[in-house]
Amino acid sequence: MPTVLVIAARDDWPTDRVVKALTDGGAEVFRMDTAEFPQELTLAGRIDARQGWLGGLTTAHRAVDLADVSAVYYRAPNPFSLPATMSEPERRFAAAQARAGLGGVITALNCRWVNHPAAMSRAEYKPLQLTTARDCGMTVPPTLITNAPDAVRAFVGDIAGPVICKPVATPVFIEGDQLKTVYTHRLSEDDLSDLRGIETTAHLFQAWVDKAYEVRLTVVGDRLFAAEIHAESDAAHEDWRSDYAAHTYRTCTPPDYVAKGVRRYMDRLGLRFAALDFIVSPGGEWTFLEANPCGQWDWIEYATGLRISQAIADELQGVPA
Repeated sequence: MPTVLVIAARDDWPTDRVVKALTDGGAEVFRMDTAEFPQELTLAGRIDARQGWLGGLTTAHRAVDLADVSAVYYRAPNPFSLPATMSEPERRFAAAQARAGLGGVITALNCRWVNHPAAMSRAEYKPLQLTTARDCGMTVPPTLITNAPDAVRAFVGDIAGPVICKPVATPVFIEGDQLKTVYTHRLSEDDLSDLRGIETTAHLFQAWVDKAYEVRLTVVGDRLFAAEIHAESDAAHEDWRSDYAAHTYRTCTPPDYVAKGVRRYMDRLGLRFAALDFIVSPGGEWTFLEANPCGQWDWIEYATGLRISQAIADELQGVPA
């Protein structure tokens, strides 16, 4: 029977919504987390000159035949869980084998993907996002990526206006037992007078874009779900992620030139899902900031009623928009 393979963290509640939409519609679903491999999940995959990958995935309670997998929903699963008796070198070796073996067989499946891990991995690079968005007709802010303090000073001089700094990769890290987030920071004169630490790694600097509000544009297949984010605090105006309680939301329709650019962007990077962030200026111009191929959308669905989870379920089953 055709089955949707769902690969996500066990406690990921947005995925719960997608699974519910799938099962409510009568779809067969096999859900797994890569953390279950190899101790709770067994792989047996076989290929030969006559046929593609056969075999299956098995847990203590369920099994799926690889030949029955019609679609895969891939969303940030957890790392492999290896036996505690292994030494650290053994764990590194085993994790590499698991990634190449389990990951290799699954990514070789010829089926519908939302999204394929290879496409996601490439699309996570912000420099590529900005290049692709620009090439697809969208406006992007002047941007510098550097670890050289002199380059920062030169960039600020060229911009002749406010400049922000933000992480090039994920803004989230764990220190001790605390989850911390590095938010967008608008540079002050004090920051510019002391740029020590810039040389330690790559930093992303951008010209500040005056904003009336921001838009989270969630793309699922051919469907666009746009929500205005209106910040009601100074912190949220600088980085809306820093103060969710200060937001109000409204659904909206992106201008045609933005919609066309977004669809070209998705095609160019081989994505069927992404969460894109835009600034909308007081004059109504949309400026592309970034596009997360595994971005959050659940809170937007809750706040606006946009049926994003159902759209993901439809995309996995090939239901037209």
